Amino acid sequence: MAFFAHQIRRGFSSSAVRNVVIKQVTIIGGGQMGAGIAQVAASTGHSVTLVDTSDDILKKSIKTIEGSLKRVVKKKFADKPEAGEEFIQKVLKNVSTSTDVGSAVQGSDLVLEAIVENLKIKQDLFSRLDKLAPAHTIFASNTSSLPISDISSATNRLDRFGGLHFFNPVPMMKLVEVIGTSTTSQETFDSLLNFSKVLGKTPVSCKDTPGFIVNRLFVPYLYEAIRLYERGHGSKEDIDIAMKLGVGYPMGPFELSDYIGLDTIKFIMDGWREMDPDNTLFAPSELMDKLVAEGKLGKKTGEGFYKYKWKLN
Repeated sequence: MAFFAHQIRRGFSSSAVRNVVIKQVTIIGGGQMGAGIAQVAASTGHSVTLVDTSDDILKKSIKTIEGSLKRVVKKKFADKPEAGEEFIQKVLKNVSTSTDVGSAVQGSDLVLEAIVENLKIKQDLFSRLDKLAPAHTIFASNTSSLPISDISSATNRLDRFGGLHFFNPVPMMKLVEVIGTSTTSQETFDSLLNFSKVLGKTPVSCKDTPGFIVNRLFVPYLYEAIRLYERGHGSKEDIDIAMKLGVGYPMGPFELSDYIGLDTIKFIMDGWREMDPDNTLFAPSELMDKLVAEGKLGKKTGEGFYKYKWKLN
């Protein structure tokens, strides 16, 4: 790829840019995404260390993985319950947990971050990890909206830094966006691509642009649906029905926005607007701003574009 070409001219040492075969993985963040990635990596024979700030969080992470594995077993081992239980134990044996990030990254081939979408917090984390991880270790972020180059700037291993954007729920979703910056080495990028394939995923190559591919198309689509409604060109219900029956989407844009969380969508768009204020695709929505300000964030609060009788935990 052309955007990697200058790396060769920069002449990184062979130890820094060799094509790393990823076997040992450290995942920072035991939430839904981190636990999902840990499950998939452990299921494909990788040695995984899941890191978070407390043992209580990590116990919940392991329970989440166990529950997900049981659902997998019900489908894959319906007629062989003993084999299914053996599979679960084998996967869980590949996962260890730790609250000590320093010891967790020792010997790791890949450190993947799946924490809060806050640039400063991510930079602080990787700045610390840069001093603790072995020289060959590749760093990657699972961010869905922040520039990888901004996150990697806190480290001295720009050639060994990329993005691995998984989709929720990780065990079910086949896609992984693999992101290379202008300083990511070809060897690092290839290692991340190969790792994604070994996980049984389908990787797509992305440049380090806002939202990469999926969210770059998806979030403006949601906002344009809201603007269509604001202009009086269609009701929420009709727009949702039109996109489901006319395009074949499982959910309409308003239903989906409520499911994701209006605050999450607004956070992404606000960040892009700050980076590129003249881009009309990133223009704000008065209705979105109003709903978020009122705490009407979608299903998790019981009301967003629609009202619900229950809230997400």
